[in-house]
Amino acid sequence: MAATPNKQFKNICVLSGFNYSKHKEFVEAAIDPSRSIAKRKLHLVYRGGNRGLSKLVSEATFVRGSQVLGIIPRALKPLGSLSDSPTGEELVVSGMQERITERLNHADAFIFLPGDLATLEALITLASWAHLNIHQKPIDLLNVNNFYDVFIAFLNHAIKNYFIPSTAKKLFICAHIANELLDLLQAHKPEPDPRTFVLECLNNNDNSSRSKKCKLDLTIRL
Repeated sequence: MAATPNKQFKNICVLSGFNYSKHKEFVEAAIDPSRSIAKRKLHLVYRGGNRGLSKLVSEATFVRGSQVLGIIPRALKPLGSLSDSPTGEELVVSGMQERITERLNHADAFIFLPGDLATLEALITLASWAHLNIHQKPIDLLNVNNFYDVFIAFLNHAIKNYFIPSTAKKLFICAHIANELLDLLQAHKPEPDPRTFVLECLNNNDNSSRSKKCKLDLTIRL
């Protein structure tokens, strides 16, 4: 399931917790975007496995006819291996950073549901890479029960203290309802910060002063 090369979004990566929440609003939040993704004839990339909110996301999307790809590190496979009737395809990778890289390779946009530390790790990593212009894929926060209010407050605090530029807030799209979030996602136009460092390398095969962007291998091999 390769990412779509143009502006059209086809594969959406939904990131969520490896556990269930005690609050039904968060459980419904895992099913709601799945309905919207399938209704719009989009496909799903998710964290892999058959536990917690991730299981609900994959099953609810798969039964509605969308393709599903789960990406899971080898070390975590025994903790969240797919059942006898897997929901879609599974890609086993060597480690956590490779999983994030493969998500970037396979997805056109990202939706973050309420989640755990691994969810937060992916959120920060993808936001950092977007800030460095490594990618321009939308990062969306489904702010169920105001779950991401504290994260947004942290961004504002860091901006106020000049650790993060104010333009960094444009990296994130935020909404409380999945349909609204997908509408905003599909209308999104990336606005790279012109002051941000852009990763480039000199074309050694060309004596001119032209440069080209490097194709980076962002995977950490364990």
